[in-house]
Amino acid sequence: MPDPRSTAPDSGSNGQRRVLTRPSWPEYQRITEILRAETVGGLLLIAGAVLALVWANLAGDSYSSLRDLHVGGQVLGFDLDLTLGHWAADGLLAVFFFLVGLELKKEFVAGDLRRLDRAIVPVAAAFGGVAVPAVLYVLVNLGSGGETLRGWAIPTATDIAFAVAVLAVVGSRLPSALRLFLLTLAVVDDLVAILIIALFYTDELAVEQLLWALIPLAAFGWLVQRRTAFFGVHAWAGAVLLVPLGVLVWAFFHESGVHATIAGVVLGFLVPVLRKSGGEGPGLAEVLEHRVRPLSAGFCVPVFAFFSAGVAIGGGDGGFGALFTDTVAWGIVIGLVVGKPIGILVATWLVTRTRHANLDSDIAWRDLVGMSMLAGIGFTVSLLISELSFAAGSAHYDHAKIAILTASVLAAGLSALVLVPRNRHYRELERREQVDEDQDGIPDLFQRPEDQRG
Repeated sequence: MPDPRSTAPDSGSNGQRRVLTRPSWPEYQRITEILRAETVGGLLLIAGAVLALVWANLAGDSYSSLRDLHVGGQVLGFDLDLTLGHWAADGLLAVFFFLVGLELKKEFVAGDLRRLDRAIVPVAAAFGGVAVPAVLYVLVNLGSGGETLRGWAIPTATDIAFAVAVLAVVGSRLPSALRLFLLTLAVVDDLVAILIIALFYTDELAVEQLLWALIPLAAFGWLVQRRTAFFGVHAWAGAVLLVPLGVLVWAFFHESGVHATIAGVVLGFLVPVLRKSGGEGPGLAEVLEHRVRPLSAGFCVPVFAFFSAGVAIGGGDGGFGALFTDTVAWGIVIGLVVGKPIGILVATWLVTRTRHANLDSDIAWRDLVGMSMLAGIGFTVSLLISELSFAAGSAHYDHAKIAILTASVLAAGLSALVLVPRNRHYRELERREQVDEDQDGIPDLFQRPEDQRG
């Protein structure tokens, strides 16, 4: 295999566009920063899930009593009498989805998704990684009745925080292009999951509440678009002006029947990415992301994991026997562990077989196999969809969550079997090489601006 530290152009000698090439230096810096944040968040997420599992299996009654404790009531005409578990799923995850909205817009406006040549592989891989698991789940559950089919979307999501936490342990020396591939794939994956939740998990729609939501939504949009510099400089202004408007939008969405987390995505899409003045420095989307990500990764997502992952393993009607015969559980495990890698790899292979794209020579297919297995870690959004698919207390409800946890651990373990040897290989290459830095301070293993074509 060619030296992965050499600089290669985006186009091959045969005119084909090379995909999964090394990112530019600024892109690499952005990726590294996101990976560091997601790694910490992923570890906290795993800790919250483990704590919930231990508590639920050692003292299940106290755990369920805490999760089902009602907090709230009628507030300004909104029915907000929700359990703590419901607050975590609908309220705290809205913060996570706000970050998803910011990241999506950044990718479409200023990131790799704005360029077809760089976006085509991760976008195709993401859709393949959504379609194949869903099809496999449906095939497994075709003869089991209509209720089981409600969970078809559970194995379609990739948990980027969990996956990045595993990647930090097993693949710290893998090429940066592969890390960018996983991040971009997960961003598109989140977009598809958002559309699925909005389109297929809205039972009753109160249009009047959505129309009322347009008022605070318009005010939020006007402020972030017209007073960008003000909110960028004064951190307190966001808490005083933007947060109340965001909460109001969330409340109207909650009352409308559309899952309230969608409000976070919509709000994120309204935030401008680029500085209108044309000056240097980050745009408001990046500024807000830096401010909100610690809250999301350090509190909101781990708390959701704690309230969602606590299931009695082997408990419920029939115990383990019922779990092993439940097609919902098998559909989820097969979808995430088998369907995800197949969908991602087949879609990537099809794109790179066209005359317009060719896999970069620095990337080995075995690296992509490991990354596609890692994408089978479904956690946060998968748990959310499982709660939307099945009624609390039903056997499918608990079995789906156990299956998600089991599949995520299996996907992490299988990916480690592939990526650990590859990581050792790249570490050995790094030891044998000395990276020379140019006068601009950019190591040779990254693309310089003049090397980026197209």
